[in-house]
Amino acid sequence: MNCEVAATVKPSSSSCQRLSSHNFRGLLDSVDAFLFDCDGVIWKGDKLIDGIPEALHMLRSIGKKLVFVTNNSTKSRKQFSKKFHTLGITVSEDEIFSSSFAAAMYLKVHNFPKDKKVYAIGEEGMLEELTLAGFTALGGRMMEKRLWT
Repeated sequence: MNCEVAATVKPSSSSCQRLSSHNFRGLLDSVDAFLFDCDGVIWKGDKLIDGIPEALHMLRSIGKKLVFVTNNSTKSRKQFSKKFHTLGITVSEDEIFSSSFAAAMYLKVHNFPKDKKVYAIGEEGMLEELTLAGFTALGGRMMEKRLWT
């Protein structure tokens, strides 16, 4: 779509519906999993957003799969799990999908040879996930500072 056209397109008021308790039940019944971004949805900085623990508990109690996604590469899934715990929410590493984990899984799925080295320009979380996936990872913020200063 052309950017000029996209800027002028407005959603029809008839295409939007207020979420009532009836619509909400229909939504819950129609899906099996919920994906949540972390930054700005679950927390802001080190503060949990109001209502999140109750919402997550309710979804878990009716058997919904929860996945927490983030493009923040500063932490590994283990470190994110600890952050959730610090905020009073139990989340397993298997429920977290971060950009660091995605990078490691991309190499693994595409059969990148384990005897080859990977240079990561990014945060420590990326190095940790690469190492956990069995890769020899170099780089990170510490190496970056030594190279460019």
